[in-house]
Amino acid sequence: MRLTLITGASALALGACTTLVPETETADVDATVTEAVEVVETVTEAVVEEAAPIIERVAIFGNPERTQGRISPDGAYISWIAPVDGVLNVWVAPADDPSAAKAVTNDTYRGIRSHFWAPNSQFIYYTQDDGGNENFHVYASNVETGEVKDLTPVGEGVRATIQGVSAEKPDHILVGLNERDAQIFDLYLVDASTGERELVKENPGYAGWVIDNNLTPRFGLVQTAGGGSDIVDMEGNVLMSIPAEDFLTTNTFGFNKANTHMYAVDSRGRDTAALVKISAEDGSVEVLAENDKADISNVLIHPETYELLAYATDYLRSEWTPLSDETAEDLAFLKGELSGDLQILASTDDLTKAIVYSESAEAPGVYYVYDRENDALTEMFATRPELAEAPLQPMHPLEIQSRDGLTLVSYLTLPPGSDADGDGRPESPVPMVLAVHGGPWARDNYGYNGWHQWMANRGYAVLSVNYRGSTGFGKNFVNAAVKEFAGKMHDDLIDSVEWAVAEGIAQEDKVAIAGGSYGGYATLIGVTFTPDTFACGVDIVGPSSLVTLVESFPEYWKPFLEGTWFKYVGDPANEEDRADMLARSAITKVDNISVPLLIGQGENDPRVTKLESDQLVEVMAEKGLPVTYVNFPDEGHGFARPENRLAFYSVMEGFLAGCLGGQAEPIGTAFDGSSVQVLHGADYVAGVADAIAAMPQEEVAE
Repeated sequence: MRLTLITGASALALGACTTLVPETETADVDATVTEAVEVVETVTEAVVEEAAPIIERVAIFGNPERTQGRISPDGAYISWIAPVDGVLNVWVAPADDPSAAKAVTNDTYRGIRSHFWAPNSQFIYYTQDDGGNENFHVYASNVETGEVKDLTPVGEGVRATIQGVSAEKPDHILVGLNERDAQIFDLYLVDASTGERELVKENPGYAGWVIDNNLTPRFGLVQTAGGGSDIVDMEGNVLMSIPAEDFLTTNTFGFNKANTHMYAVDSRGRDTAALVKISAEDGSVEVLAENDKADISNVLIHPETYELLAYATDYLRSEWTPLSDETAEDLAFLKGELSGDLQILASTDDLTKAIVYSESAEAPGVYYVYDRENDALTEMFATRPELAEAPLQPMHPLEIQSRDGLTLVSYLTLPPGSDADGDGRPESPVPMVLAVHGGPWARDNYGYNGWHQWMANRGYAVLSVNYRGSTGFGKNFVNAAVKEFAGKMHDDLIDSVEWAVAEGIAQEDKVAIAGGSYGGYATLIGVTFTPDTFACGVDIVGPSSLVTLVESFPEYWKPFLEGTWFKYVGDPANEEDRADMLARSAITKVDNISVPLLIGQGENDPRVTKLESDQLVEVMAEKGLPVTYVNFPDEGHGFARPENRLAFYSVMEGFLAGCLGGQAEPIGTAFDGSSVQVLHGADYVAGVADAIAAMPQEEVAE
């Protein structure tokens, strides 16, 4: 079985990616923080009557012990990602002797964050960029020899994408390169053994490609006026049109065995995206499955026949529905054996063995080998075994009503000891962190969430809200966000805070807002547009100006801007749009800030450039407003290196303790090995100045 995650043009979201996370574990910032000028000298008393034992930051945000378990298509090997001298690399072992594992990649600095097997079971494929600049190269590692080959040895500034692999051409991989034209990607077939590269198709202007099982380009995606798109054949004939309202919720993801039909999720003519089969001849559509509350989110595909075996929907929680009797038996067996939510991630070609991942809010993920012939499930490894005995807390799925009648699927985690009867409400109100996911075309999910467990352990309720514009709940919910940045999207967050206060969950004067990417933008809007709602804010790689944000997007985003950013926030080249975009930006309302703000930035970020943080901090500093600015010169859109994550989160923890009064683990040696630069406001957070002083001088920013 092969798990296919349904994704679309939402790849153009800002969604921050801060750390390697097991399969469904929420990314740390999506995923995924007094008086304003008061300098915090000490950590105030804990807000819960009896504080829970501190869970060390490194146990939550350091490297996992192992993650991303996989099995080779021929069943001879298993693989995973684990540290080598503190840096994440891919390990491979004989399937019958995991103890004989060896590292088959050689990253020494940034770490490898995902991997998958070539169809011939001879190579591991992965991508890597330079310092977070997202100009990825595609690599192949020979599992027998350990030789690593760069399959896309291109010049600086060129981005490589993986366009397809297939058992029909098991020794090759299809890649896209924007070497000729920075905005679009030409297709190349690369021999993984030799690295030899052959041009398959020069891009005539397509924003994207539709590739069949023979690694043949069959269709191209052409953006249309108003934000829709056409899927056209190689002669330019339109097979199907996607209206602007469906652009983010309709997406093809594969072909049947005969390459006569495409599989897709399709919201045309309905609200939630259905699972469909589309004729590659005439574009006719057959609906295979649908759900009236949520889009189809994932599918399982047979590795040899390409038949659909099961699909998932995710409203409050993920639920799998089988499409065959055999798969129904598999899912019934696994659900009987495992207590957490599950995914089937990979299998052998003959379907005798599969890798299964299971997690719950109170338990980080565990990987298993599922022997289908013998109905046996064997634990492969736990991702974070050091958390096995930690006081992790339940996550409560919720439905919150917005002021204009939308249902906001949300998730709440409470501090240990605050909810004695387990009803999802604390015995008395507690400080709260509103954790806002990035995107905005993404969503929060149920499951183990590092931020939720960390903040709850420190004494805070944590609320994550799927505000309008979040994906997974139908196109009407997504389109309700058009031109609503800093408008109704923000109202949803304010409504959720007011709900939490009214429900006796949150202390009204002790609510922080925090998030990364769009969540960082929401934080800045929170402390400028609604400054009386929040006690403080934590902005990680968030844009301060929608104008400079859109103007600085990478070239390869531009073919999609009509259906995404121009539609949702405006085109800065249009005078009327530009004025509206500035009116919806924190940079124009800096004078309203009256609470402490913490900003984290990756210097190489291509999505939200350092300019966004620089320009805000400059204005705040001139006005004497309290802001602490932390920069990492070797990071991009989030913090990939564990040393940098731990450094920033140590600052964030002290910042929140000073603002909300929770407990905090001292910064201690959290800056060790990090590139951290505190460019402004070190004295606003207890312990930061001392931590900087303890760093080797060559590591300290000028």
